[in-house]
Amino acid sequence: MEVLTTSPVSSADLMELEDRYNAHNYHPIPVVLERGRGVFVWDVEGKRYYDFLSAYSAVNQGHCHPRIIKALTEQAQKLTLTSRAFYNNLLGEYAEFITHYFGYDRVLPMNTGVEGVETAIKLARKWAYNIKGVPEGQAKIVFVEGNFHGRTLGAISASTDPSSRKGFGPYMSGYVVIPYNDLAALEKALQDPTVAGFLVEPIQGEAGVYVPDDNYLPAAHEMCRRSNVLFVADEVQTGIARTGKLLCCDHFGFKPDVLILGKALSGGVLPVSAVLASDEVMLTLKPGEHGSTFGGNPLACAVAMEVLKVVADENLAANAETLGKIFRARMEDLKQKRPDLVTSVRGRGLLNAIVINDAEDSDTAWNICLAMAEHGLLAKPTHGNIIRFAPPLVMTREQLEECCDIIAGVIGGWK
Repeated sequence: MEVLTTSPVSSADLMELEDRYNAHNYHPIPVVLERGRGVFVWDVEGKRYYDFLSAYSAVNQGHCHPRIIKALTEQAQKLTLTSRAFYNNLLGEYAEFITHYFGYDRVLPMNTGVEGVETAIKLARKWAYNIKGVPEGQAKIVFVEGNFHGRTLGAISASTDPSSRKGFGPYMSGYVVIPYNDLAALEKALQDPTVAGFLVEPIQGEAGVYVPDDNYLPAAHEMCRRSNVLFVADEVQTGIARTGKLLCCDHFGFKPDVLILGKALSGGVLPVSAVLASDEVMLTLKPGEHGSTFGGNPLACAVAMEVLKVVADENLAANAETLGKIFRARMEDLKQKRPDLVTSVRGRGLLNAIVINDAEDSDTAWNICLAMAEHGLLAKPTHGNIIRFAPPLVMTREQLEECCDIIAGVIGGWK
């Protein structure tokens, strides 16, 4: 066996090492990070950057938040994993805490966001058979075009993104995919009595921060209620204060029947996800029908409780709402100055994006992100010509303005 005797120290060495031995399933911005604190990260050469991606909104509370790290390290020295073969002393406390926090009867703890999505799909089907009376094997789930619910086979079976889907068939049956932000299409789909659930992201993040019309989500929720169909909200990216409310659905004054959380529920320190629902929905599952070795482990429970306390104690939702308005105003001003380059600005809270006036297969947005990295700000394109901006919610107005200056300087001077 070949043994590496000298540890690589430069960014170039580390990128080469990863490219040599790791799967090529990502295309990262060429920086190698080794340390983070709050809104900042540092590369192996010691250069500091503003993080404007927040690990795809998993680090809403900022990197290495001291309270979250304290909860992690203290619990890690006591007990980390028992599996669900036994009770542990924190799962009950966590379940009570998170259900009261979000206003649901029960929680099913998992690890990753896509596991939460898979859990919600199984729950909706089980509920349809046990409660709604759909004949076995006929339950359908309605999804929308442009969705991103992860990359398991269950998730990509609903995807319309060729890069996620192509080459992995055959796909799951029982899925119906309709246009996003189209109430007429949803009304038609809900006429099928075998529909169990409507699964939707309140804002489509990975697709490029697509924000629906203001009436879309509440009207869709009401339509589902009338049709006896579960409204399932994938708030893995939009939840935990990212959009300026605790949940994105809170902007519209309704509670989803099934809520999927992940990413920032972890504070960025270990995978934690959760599905919340009523007794009627959740208790359709019986022992042995669903689970996870790591789901509900005491380490995750300790972290997630502290994560949610930090969100409340530091008023992160309100901060996201305030700073988001400032950020979009600055980007709209930039759009006015560079209409040849920036065609639109969209978002809510601190989940935002600008669309670069270029084709999806162009490298303009990528090169702009490389230039911003040179100036100390990290962001990344999605779908080629869209740059998503999602900094940690602990950012101050002064820091945000400095970041807007960097973005405006790069794009304003672009040739």
